[in-house]
Amino acid sequence: MYRRFYSSSSPVFWGNLRRAAPEGARRSFFTSCAWLLATFTALAALSGCSAVPQAADPNSDAPEAAFAPRGPFIDAPTYDEALQRWQSPEDINAWIGARFRYDTDRAMQLSETQRQASGRMPILAPDAFFAAPRGVCVDVARFALETLRTLQPGVQPRYLMIEFDPVSVRGNTLRRHWLVSFERGGQHYFFADSKRPGHIAGPYASVQAFVDEYAHYRGRRIVAFSERESYERRLRTRAVAEPAS
Repeated sequence: MYRRFYSSSSPVFWGNLRRAAPEGARRSFFTSCAWLLATFTALAALSGCSAVPQAADPNSDAPEAAFAPRGPFIDAPTYDEALQRWQSPEDINAWIGARFRYDTDRAMQLSETQRQASGRMPILAPDAFFAAPRGVCVDVARFALETLRTLQPGVQPRYLMIEFDPVSVRGNTLRRHWLVSFERGGQHYFFADSKRPGHIAGPYASVQAFVDEYAHYRGRRIVAFSERESYERRLRTRAVAEPAS
């Protein structure tokens, strides 16, 4: 004598259940099954999200795949017309997220190594960047800062210069990174980051709070940082202005 067992995937199993169980019990059983299925689905989704790396590639200022938004943005045929259409940091940020492309070769040309050999290299003016939005961190930062100063000078836009421990890429030394800060409601916000185009970070209670978090995200030690009015280095004792890196 033996009992026959059926898998829960078997039609016989469900037929026996319908005949044996009262209506209320069956309803409770199916509700529990649905809840368990939803729970397992949610856990699987969370597991998939946690598998996405949180740290960035420490050897590049180029955008990460996770920060490549292509959402709605306000475009214009010319930079002057864009200044008429845009109203806020969010408008500038959305355009950068849609249009900016990182130029690795230019990053090498602006490295400490090549600047020492070849001298200063100009940073793109906002109208030139708008016409061909391809460059490096300081190009997109200059574009965002000068544009925001035109649109909303009251939010006190400034450059945030970050100096990392140096890394060598293709034999070129890279250490400085540029983005833009602004203030709103007593809080600090940061954007125009070539690493995260189309992303506004904030609010933060202080610049230091952002820098601490950013060092963790970039996976690089930050040895110095400062908010600046210009991307040009400050004059040294010999009164020689050094270009941005």
